[in-house]
Formats: sequence, structure tokens, C-alpha cells
Amino acid sequence: MNRRPLATKPMPESRSRDDSERTQPTHQRGEIRKATKEPKKGRCFDPQLFLTKADLGTSVAGYRPNRKIFSQGDPCDAIFYVQKGKVKLSVISKQGKEAIIAILGPGDFIAETCLTGQSLHMASATPIVPSIVMKIPKKDMLRALQKEPALSSHFISYLLSRNRRIEDDLINQLFNSSEKRLARTLLLLANVGKEDKSENVISDISQETLAKMVGVSRERVNVLMNKFRKLGFISYDGGLEVHTSLLSIVLKE
Repeated sequence: MNRRPLATKPMPESRSRDDSERTQPTHQRGEIRKATKEPKKGRCFDPQLFLTKADLGTSVAGYRPNRKIFSQGDPCDAIFYVQKGKVKLSVISKQGKEAIIAILGPGDFIAETCLTGQSLHMASATPIVPSIVMKIPKKDMLRALQKEPALSSHFISYLLSRNRRIEDDLINQLFNSSEKRLARTLLLLANVGKEDKSENVISDISQETLAKMVGVSRERVNVLMNKFRKLGFISYDGGLEVHTSLLSIVLKE
């Protein structure tokens, strides 16, 4: 008996690129789509650019040296962002003694504790050089932090870094000698050890200001500054220049 030959199925044609992608598992396709939407690496978030362009009730003002941005005891209902210059935070005791607790510069926030419900400023903010400062109402800053993940991430990183700096300052004040405290203060003000060395020369910082930061008399600061200069740790040439060799004082046992 003659048998019919079995029918052979035609070989499938090569699939197109689109067909191939459709046959991939769903989770892989999702990863592909996700990858196409991810921003290019290396782009840093610019908080100043965002705060300037965002729909916030911000205001920007220029301040001359010693013109207070706010005073200790004033209502605390806004956060401030330093665009240019240097601002000191100081506290005055009931006896009238002033202590400088921080010197803040471009990129720093001031009065961020208003976001936690603090109603009054616990310190005064005063520029020590001509400065430009942005003021952001509390409600607008809270709204921006909720809606913009990049700003929220940057702000959290800033607060953690600031908290670590405060802890280091406290340890320095409690356990180090006045010589080490002054050396550390000068190194921090001059950004020694950081990639940006544009501020290795400190200007417009008086010995009286340094004394209030370190917690000693101005006469003691004068003695130590003369010692640092004779040892070659600092020099005066168009400003106070701090050299990396000053680290030897901080690292000395």
C-alpha cells in the first residue's frame, strides 16, 4: 500500500528584532524600558538651580557685613540658603557673652530646624562678608521636599554631614587644647584637604572672630597665630594663607 509522504512544516523565518523583544519575559522587557528612562550618570543635582526655578515663594537678598539676617529669638518660619559669601551663627548668653557656633558658606542651609516645628531662632545669623542669601518659606520647602526626590536626597545628605560636623566640633571643644582647636578651625575655614582649594586663603576673619569660635581670648589667639606663622604653618600675603603642614598640630598626640 502506498503511503502518503508526511508533510513537512516550513522552517520559520528569522524573527524581526521587535518579535524577539516581544518573546522576552515580561520582567526583562520592564528592565529594558527602565534602562532607557534612567538619567545619564554623572549629572549632579544643583539645589540652587532647582530652588531658583521651582514654583516656591522664595526671595533673594544681598547683605552687607554685620547686617543680621535674623536674630536670636526671632520667629523661625523660613529656611535660608547661602548662595554667596560667609555667614556666622552666634549665640549670646544672658551675661552678654557671644559664642560663634558655625561659619556657613555657599551651598549651606540655615535655620533648617524650623522644619521640625521650632518656633524661635536659637541663634543669630550675620554675614561676615558681602553675602547673597535665599529665603524659602517653611511650607514651600516642605512641599518641595515631598515632591522632588532629588532635593530630598540632597537635603538628607546635607543634614547628615552637618550633624557629623557638629559632633566633631563638640569632641574638639571638650577634649582638645586651644592650640589644636584653633588649628582645626583654620583648616576647616580654608578647606584644606578638599578638592576645591580656591579658599585656602582666608579673608575677613578677625582674631576676635576666631577667639569666639575657639572659646579663648583674643590675646591667646594672637599668641598662637604668631607661633603658627613662625613655624611656617600659615602666612600673610594678601590674606591669611593656611598650609597643609598645619595638620601636624591637629594630628599631634
